[in-house]
Amino acid sequence: MNTVLAYSGGQDTSIAIKWLQENYKTEVITLTLEVGQNKSDLKQIKEKAERLGAVKTYSIDAREEFVKDYINPAIKANALYEGKYPVATAIARPLIGKWLVEIAKKENAQAVAHGATGKGNDQVRFELAIRSLNSELRIIAPAREWDLTRDAAVEYAKKYNIPLSSKTKYSIDENLWGRSIESGPLEDPMNKPEPDVYEWTTSPEKAPDKPEKIEIGFEKGVPVTLNNERINGVNLINRLNELAGEHGVGRIDMIEDRLVGIKSREIYECPAAITLLEAHRELERLTLTRDENLFKEMIDSKWAQLTYFGQWHEPLKEDLDAFINRSQEMVSGVVVIELYKGNARVVGRSSPHSLYDLGLATYDKGDKFEHKLAEGFLKYWGLPSEIAGRRKRGFA
Repeated sequence: MNTVLAYSGGQDTSIAIKWLQENYKTEVITLTLEVGQNKSDLKQIKEKAERLGAVKTYSIDAREEFVKDYINPAIKANALYEGKYPVATAIARPLIGKWLVEIAKKENAQAVAHGATGKGNDQVRFELAIRSLNSELRIIAPAREWDLTRDAAVEYAKKYNIPLSSKTKYSIDENLWGRSIESGPLEDPMNKPEPDVYEWTTSPEKAPDKPEKIEIGFEKGVPVTLNNERINGVNLINRLNELAGEHGVGRIDMIEDRLVGIKSREIYECPAAITLLEAHRELERLTLTRDENLFKEMIDSKWAQLTYFGQWHEPLKEDLDAFINRSQEMVSGVVVIELYKGNARVVGRSSPHSLYDLGLATYDKGDKFEHKLAEGFLKYWGLPSEIAGRRKRGFA
């Protein structure tokens, strides 16, 4: 049997190579995707997999695909799970699942494997994506099956001379859209995160004392320019992670409702995501009608929930995508953001499709609004409430 393993190069998936060989008598093919995780070296990861016995390795730079097909849809959907988390890890998993299926087909593999645990969300995201694309593949989850404690994992690694990861108190996942940190001291919701939790963001107290203004240009809901320079999505997001991170933007500390039914304390660093989502939402407020904006809030919330729950290929999500993409036809323009001490604040916006009419909005002498029309409008708009009030008072 051949098995394609989603391989990060870390301790757990390195153990998984040996565990699969030992327990399933399978040849292991590793797949490593570059999705913007910092400090990753695809060449070193490939060499490590080969040393541990992988019969073949795949190392694929999927950053452009990640931006085009996963991050950009999340921006259009203003995707924030429970109003806070920009679904960074969640949108990377179906991409990895897609590539697992493609490599399995190419290599005539009968199984695929991932390193997610039995109480996390990632097992759902991987497996729903895999089953949606190829339900015939066997899915193996070593960490879920072996149920190893950290100490037992260290002993297993020593047994097979598997290099141990540098000691860290936290479990960390990274990609272009964000960095997630959990476990260790963070498991106590009352513990304030220590400075070593953060890598992408400066503490707001130590951030520059002078605000920095940046201008982001959008075309049909997708960011395409930064400070009047047209750059590709990967570079734009990387640059924004640096710029906003320097000003302490993007720190999130939340109690999150996992799909499996437990609450977990999560820390996120998402400088580019927070900045872009704030800019995009404000541009929608300028260019979409009131009814579009109010209705889209519900659509966006459901889109984020489906994505967080691993339902990337759920037909309802595809239906929501159709609505969202149609809504973005007029969402083009520029947004000026001021970065300062942990905040990304919109201070300017313009669009060729703006619905803002100064003549109607102003209270100065240029006011074109016909105030007398409001009396009749209020009479009929409030008529149902008026009648209900009469009934309550016993007059109806």
